[in-house]
Amino acid sequence: MAELNLAELKGADIIVDHLIAEKVPYLFGLCGHGIVGLMEAARTRSDRIATVTVHNEQIAGFAADAYFRLTRRPGATFTSCGPGSVNIQMAIANAMFDSSAVLAITGNIPTQQFNMGPFQEFGHHHQADFVSAMRPYVKRSYQATRPDMLPSMMRHAFGTMLAGRPGPVHLDVPFNVFLETAPCSVVDVQSWRAGVDTRPAPSPEALDRALDLLAASERPLILAGHGSLGGCAGEELAALARELQIPVATTPQGKGVLPDDDTLHLGPTGRDGVYPANRAAREADVVLALGTRFGDRGTSSWHPGVTHDFPPARLIHVDCDPAVLGRNYPTALGVVADAALFCRLLRERARARPLGPSAARPAWLARTQAWKARWTADVRGQAASEDRAPMHPARVVAEIAAAVPDHTVLLSDIGAHHSWCVQQMPMRRNGRFLQSGGGATMGFGVGGAIGAQFAMPDRPVVAVVGDGGMLMHASAIATAVEYELPVVWVVWNNGGYVSIRDLQRGFLGTDAEFLTRFRNARTGDLVSTDFAALARAMGARGVRAQSPADLGAAMAEALRAGGPTVIDAAVSADAARMTAGSWNMPPIAGPMPNYDPDPVGA
Repeated sequence: MAELNLAELKGADIIVDHLIAEKVPYLFGLCGHGIVGLMEAARTRSDRIATVTVHNEQIAGFAADAYFRLTRRPGATFTSCGPGSVNIQMAIANAMFDSSAVLAITGNIPTQQFNMGPFQEFGHHHQADFVSAMRPYVKRSYQATRPDMLPSMMRHAFGTMLAGRPGPVHLDVPFNVFLETAPCSVVDVQSWRAGVDTRPAPSPEALDRALDLLAASERPLILAGHGSLGGCAGEELAALARELQIPVATTPQGKGVLPDDDTLHLGPTGRDGVYPANRAAREADVVLALGTRFGDRGTSSWHPGVTHDFPPARLIHVDCDPAVLGRNYPTALGVVADAALFCRLLRERARARPLGPSAARPAWLARTQAWKARWTADVRGQAASEDRAPMHPARVVAEIAAAVPDHTVLLSDIGAHHSWCVQQMPMRRNGRFLQSGGGATMGFGVGGAIGAQFAMPDRPVVAVVGDGGMLMHASAIATAVEYELPVVWVVWNNGGYVSIRDLQRGFLGTDAEFLTRFRNARTGDLVSTDFAALARAMGARGVRAQSPADLGAAMAEALRAGGPTVIDAAVSADAARMTAGSWNMPPIAGPMPNYDPDPVGA
């Protein structure tokens, strides 16, 4: 095992040298008195690891999260003790929800001052107790009270982040530990895990049982979840679907695992899903689900017969996390396995023992293609017919889709625009789509665009964000200006938290709107931030788009300009979306789908 010849190292040096050895290219964070020791170690190694400073700690967490999603290489964050680290909690929780490996390094008070109540100690129940604050949001939380604890903690942290279902890990370091030395060496960490493969594999018996169930099926469906997308299973999934001639739907979080022009791909299911996917899911007799937790948004709140119908349908559920198997639906076969590995091994098994001539199921495939063609035509027709101001959401999505190149990284923040983007934003073969799925965290699209651009500097990065989310996290624009990042933010300016306004109206009545529009407190008139002016004040380009023509021209110019741009797009707050799924909030049942041109049995 090769070792670096370093006998005495400061704690901060141990951490940064380990990050370098793990090939972590970026540290995202914000300065503070509790973290200056780590910052100094990063400064002296700036030729081997880059540091990106932001203006709000959540932006650092969102950036590191998006970086991992695109590269599958963990990013790291640094924040100071007290409010600096409290600020990053939501972004780290978002990474935990969506299985992103992020190392969150937090500074703390010196160990010599534990229990003395110094500046910014969280010591009400236990000394320097930020570990307890982070515990619900990470796979593991470590606190190093001596520098010689750090080498093993760093090794363990990376192993924990990447094994099984990926996720964030927290390392809390008191101020003095960054600066104190220990007689230890930083080993060549790559040699520790060079022979380790953490992907769980299915047994031969499980593969045979899966093939038996699929062979007996007349209407099979593959459902690809976020585990398929994050696990880079797209190519293996497509090959399996072609081999077995089975149509594929995705969960909302699985959007992007297959391109829309794949003939077997039907689109996302659930509340924000599309008609062909929901229709195929509820009519399938066997569903092979890969990497999904079967949450409420992708299943129409488990309402029988809206998206899924288990039973009578039979479920083959594959996931790297055994806790999700059999949790929300009865399972005919549950398999703990990596999605990509399962697809490859099942395809190889199928070649050894073909399903038989009935496996093609041409009538089933023809029906799913007819549903897809009808839905696609109706969506395009709605967008094409809308040419007014403020803009119809379907037209906004269509204009963005028409403007961006195929290899664009698209991000959606959370709000009304998210539902429209999940449902109607087309995915191309070389494109990527990032969203906050499990946590639905406002700000991920705004700040994640920073990490996405660092991850893929040669690709366009376009983030569709709400006016509410941009108001919360507009400091990301200044960061893009400072690092000359050509990020394009399209602000979906509809004058409020319209997704929640719609929920109030749908669940509580048409007069239930309260605190969800941006209004003058005295007059009740709507007020709006000029996001184009805000961008220009920070040094970015800012453009306002009132019509589809404005938006198309602004998108084209933003992609040519080569610098950060904010497009303030005026979007209608009252346009209705075609729905093929549902969402309940017990005890209130949500509205049923409003789109079904081909009733069951037709």
